[in-house]
Amino acid sequence: MAHRSLGRCAMRGAQQVLRSGARRGHCCSPPHHLLDGYEPSTSARTLPWVQCAAVGTSSQAAWRLSPGTASAPLGYTSIAGADLKPPTQPLPDPEIMMHVEAALGSLDTKPLAPAPRPVVIVISGPSGVGKDAVLTRLKEQREDLYFVVTATSRPKRPGEVEGRDYFFVGRERFEQWIAEDMLLEHALVYGEYKGIPRQQVDAALAAGTDVVLRIDVQGAATVKRLIPDCVSIFVTADSEDVLVRRLVARKTEPLDKLLVRVKTARQENEHIANFDYVVVNRDGELDDCVRQVSGIIEAEKAKVSRRLG
Repeated sequence: MAHRSLGRCAMRGAQQVLRSGARRGHCCSPPHHLLDGYEPSTSARTLPWVQCAAVGTSSQAAWRLSPGTASAPLGYTSIAGADLKPPTQPLPDPEIMMHVEAALGSLDTKPLAPAPRPVVIVISGPSGVGKDAVLTRLKEQREDLYFVVTATSRPKRPGEVEGRDYFFVGRERFEQWIAEDMLLEHALVYGEYKGIPRQQVDAALAAGTDVVLRIDVQGAATVKRLIPDCVSIFVTADSEDVLVRRLVARKTEPLDKLLVRVKTARQENEHIANFDYVVVNRDGELDDCVRQVSGIIEAEKAKVSRRLG
C-alpha cells in the first residue's frame, strides 16, 4: 500500500513539474522515468525528447524530438520551433500509451494478418476474345505480377516479338523440351505446340511473386489438376457474332483455319463452368475488363485460406 501511495505521489509530482516547466518554457526529460513501476521500452529510453512551452494558456506540455532526430513520437513532426505541426491522424494520449505499455509490455509491431502465399493466375478463353490485349494492359498496371512467356512451335506472326509474346522454339526443340520434362503443361493447339516453361513458374513462386499464365482451355485444365489452388479466369466476348468478327478482322489465317478456330471457340466456351471466374471483354471496354481481372486477383489474395492455410 505504501509503495502504491508513493507511486501516486510521484505521478502527481511529475505532473506538477511538467506543468510548471511548460509554463516557463523550460526543457526537461520526458515523464517516463517518473511513472511508478514503469520501465520504458528501448525506443522510449533512447529518444532525445524535448519539452516545449505550451501554446496559449494551456498547461498541457507539448513534446517534440530535438532537432536533427530522424523521427518524431506518435506521429508528430520534429521542427525547430516550439510549436508542433498537427498530426495527420488522431494521436493517442502519450500518458495513456505509457500506462498500456507498462501493463502489457512492449507492443508487437508485426503484421496481424500473415502475408498471403503467391498465387498462380490462369487466364484462358477462346481465340479472338482479346486475352493478349487484356494481359498487355494488365502488365502496364501491375508490375508486382510475373507474366510467364509461353513457348510455341509455330512461326512468328507480323508484329510479334521473341521473348515478349512467345518463345518461338520450333517443333523439334519443343519436342525435346517435352522429353526433358521442361514444361509445366503443353498441348497441341491448331496443329502447333504450346506450353508453359516450368522454370519460369518455379523461380517466380520461390521469390514470392504471383504468376500469370496465359494458356488455352485444354492447358488450363492441366494446370488446375497440377496446382489445385490456382485461380482460373475465363475471358470471353459479348457474343459469338462479336467473336467471329474479331477473328476475321485479325486476318491471320486462311478461311479453312478460321473455320476451325470458330468451331473450337464454340467448344471451349462450353467449359466456362470449369473456371473460377468469367470476365466479358466487351468492345471498347478493355479497361473495365482489366479492372475486373485485377480485382479478382486482389480478392483471392485477401482470402484467409491463402494466408493461414
